[in-house]
Amino acid sequence: MGPNQEPTYDVVIVGAGPVGLAAARILGRYGHNVLVIERWKQPYPLPRAVHFDDEIGRVFQSMGLADAVRAISEPVPDCYEWRNRADDVLVSIDWSGLGPNGWPVANFFSQPQLEQVLATAVETMDNVTVRRGTEVVGIAQDDFGATVTLHDGESIATRFVLGCDGANSTVREHLGTELTDLGFYFDWLIVDTVPLDDRDWSPQNWQLCDPARPTTIVSGGPGRRRWEFMRLPGEPAERLDTPESVWRLLQPWGRTPANTDLERHCVYTFSARWAQRWSQGRVLIAGDAAHLMPPFAGQGMCSGIRDAANLSWKLDRVLRGASELSLLDTYTDERKTHLQHAISMSVELGKVICVLDENRANERDARMIAGGANPAVVLPITAQPILGPGVIAEKPDPAGLRGTLLPQLVIEHDRLPRLLDEATGSGAVLLIHADACAHELLGAESMRQLADSETRAFSIGAGDAADLRDFDGGWTRWFADHQIKAVLARPDHYIFATVSDLDEITQMVSQYRTSLRVTAHVG
Repeated sequence: MGPNQEPTYDVVIVGAGPVGLAAARILGRYGHNVLVIERWKQPYPLPRAVHFDDEIGRVFQSMGLADAVRAISEPVPDCYEWRNRADDVLVSIDWSGLGPNGWPVANFFSQPQLEQVLATAVETMDNVTVRRGTEVVGIAQDDFGATVTLHDGESIATRFVLGCDGANSTVREHLGTELTDLGFYFDWLIVDTVPLDDRDWSPQNWQLCDPARPTTIVSGGPGRRRWEFMRLPGEPAERLDTPESVWRLLQPWGRTPANTDLERHCVYTFSARWAQRWSQGRVLIAGDAAHLMPPFAGQGMCSGIRDAANLSWKLDRVLRGASELSLLDTYTDERKTHLQHAISMSVELGKVICVLDENRANERDARMIAGGANPAVVLPITAQPILGPGVIAEKPDPAGLRGTLLPQLVIEHDRLPRLLDEATGSGAVLLIHADACAHELLGAESMRQLADSETRAFSIGAGDAADLRDFDGGWTRWFADHQIKAVLARPDHYIFATVSDLDEITQMVSQYRTSLRVTAHVG
């Protein structure tokens, strides 16, 4: 795209799966013109991803889709258990209740239904277009934008290209980035069903750690059940992936054609890998195009949605001219570091589950039972998820919160209990623990820096003078537990920094403005 060529779109997104549609929805709500290109004429009608956590529920909430997503998902009412063949509980992980983001800790769904929610949302937006049944065959870029070439020869001018086109990504091939591969490969048969009887599934989600055949039994969303069976050494995949084999494997659970509809069965190879570079100039990748992981922690699609949330607010700033193009360089560093926690956790869990040796399984079982099935004792400990270097404070804060998620605890707004984001809206926020109005606590320089960085300030306290009232004391405890007075969170709710003294706010906001690569004409 040359200097005199006007782009048709702000962003062309390749791939109309959950990640591509989520990015389109977020960017569309920012007001940008978006084209989504999908090679297949119709959405894939069968299940794939089945789980999202409370952070991803919060992202859906930010898209204005909270009610629609809740209607097609099923929160977990109990614990996620691992059991051995003797039915001893090896580990019990509490998945019930709400997580720190104000949504259920674990939610199960059917991917076609979720994709329909997302597709309906973007198709009602005047500034988002979805074109199905066309394929991208070429991408070129220069200093001014990019050109996408379709299989029929059509060329489309755009300011940015985002590849959400899966594990065999065409956009990733254009980037020419290397892949880091941990060499963790296992074949599993995935079986999705619709039970026709009224059986009570308790626990709702569990793992059979039997060396004769490790098996996963989980919800597939409302009205659905999923089984995952590990392929054994020497077992032909094509023989395993047949209706006859599926019904034989389902028989111990009382599943027959008389009481169960078989929706889908397929052998998948689980792997753990990620691209070294997720962006180059005006071409970027997200989701499975950027990374793959085993499903044992349920973080595959979640990680892709995190990519979309991280990248979209930065793209918005660059597209509006509020930040330099170099802001997008932070995307890879932040997300790749955070992602490696999810991959490491998934792999370590897989190493515990995918045990086929009887002696090793017996040793594992004895160790986990001796640990009281406490996940903090018996499961591998990996580093906590935190963003890599980018739009976070350079120096660690004493509370250790920079690069982690700001919780979405309840506040009182208009005399009603509401989740934080419902009251503060989108965008970066500065939260001050005080009983006075935030603007009364901030000096002129802080207010100028806040305006330049498009950050709004709110106080949270117990008194009526606070901008937001602490509904149940949760925020008061949170600030006290971390011994801080204020926190600055980015538009994607990740914490830039915290301060323990209100006099430090001006410096913190100034550092945030600098990290945004604010353009010279702003401020």
